[in-house]
Amino acid sequence: MLGKYRALRQDQAAVSAGGRNPFGLAFDTVLSATEAVLDGRRVLLLGTNNYLGLTFDRDCVAAAIAATEAEGTGTTGSRIANGSYGGHEALEKRLASFLGRRGAMVFTTGYQANLGVLSALAGRGDHLLLDADSHASIYDGAKLAGAQVTRFRHNDPDDLRRRLRFLSSQPGDKLVVVEGIYSMLGDTAPLREMAAVKREMGAWLLVDEAHSLGVLGEHGRGLAEAEGVEADVDFVVGTFSKSLGAVGGFCASDLPDFDVLRVASRAYMFSASLPPSVVASVGQGIEAMERRPELRARLAENGRRLHAGLAAAGFALSAPPGPIVSLPMPDREAAVRFWNLLLAEGVYANLALGPATPGGRPLLRMSVSAALDTEQLDFATAAIGRVGRALGVAGGGPAAAAAAE
Repeated sequence: MLGKYRALRQDQAAVSAGGRNPFGLAFDTVLSATEAVLDGRRVLLLGTNNYLGLTFDRDCVAAAIAATEAEGTGTTGSRIANGSYGGHEALEKRLASFLGRRGAMVFTTGYQANLGVLSALAGRGDHLLLDADSHASIYDGAKLAGAQVTRFRHNDPDDLRRRLRFLSSQPGDKLVVVEGIYSMLGDTAPLREMAAVKREMGAWLLVDEAHSLGVLGEHGRGLAEAEGVEADVDFVVGTFSKSLGAVGGFCASDLPDFDVLRVASRAYMFSASLPPSVVASVGQGIEAMERRPELRARLAENGRRLHAGLAAAGFALSAPPGPIVSLPMPDREAAVRFWNLLLAEGVYANLALGPATPGGRPLLRMSVSAALDTEQLDFATAAIGRVGRALGVAGGGPAAAAAAE
């Protein structure tokens, strides 16, 4: 039965042969938003997507504890079958208000949100136009939809326009799907230009703000707010597992009949709903995003500091300063060795390998948190620099040139 995965097992064994298994790493304990213990020693967490550092926020933790004590550990079923708790509806209203939208619905994971929304919005006879670098959950949602899928070149509004023009004579809705911040490289979509194409061609637009919620925009609503095109975005999808420090997903929209998705989306109808603890902590996290803009400012400053330090060390960087900093590696072996040596230095980052990366190119991926202090950032920068120089990936060596190509 599992014989078809022989090549995958061999690849995993080859990666693990370089040291630890990066896809099975288990910390002894997590101490804070920025530190954990591994094999009895402290390591700095630089690969968590914990952008605002809210996983250990006192108010979020207290809200989760109080909700668990009051309503128990879980809901044991879907909202369609078991009913909604008061917190579910309150969170949806709170989220819609924060996003400035008429309505919102909550899913149990962000991955599930894309599966559930895309498979319900588009069907046979419709068209999904996906950025080539879209997240796996977007591609999987498109498969479930049964619509015709057209990929356009990453962050290329002109290519999107050409493809929409080609499809203009065909019946069915055309839904364009882009992301606010792309999770591997940390680059942002040219959303203003994409929105202009959407208006010109009469398409619909969905923006996945998973990595940009709480990060971009004056109020932290994401890239659409930052670019001033929220009115052009028909559907906003996102997750609670990044800036909000929990788990779960959502979709929000201004469409008057938006609520019909609750009985059209199988991923919503047949999945157990979020437990009270998560609902409560996410609600408190939204409060923090609104009332503590200094978290967003600190995150931006930390991103600039890490980016500047690594650029000064001679690394080829994949995107402008932001919450995600990725270092292209010349090959898989170098990436695996870099990840292991960096962990030995006391810094945990993400090892990103194809096919999950753009073009299948290996990356060392880091995500910044507002909870990191300057001493921690400088410690990480120095450690990354030492490993990069030792492997010739920084400072103009042959491996650095190969990584930059």
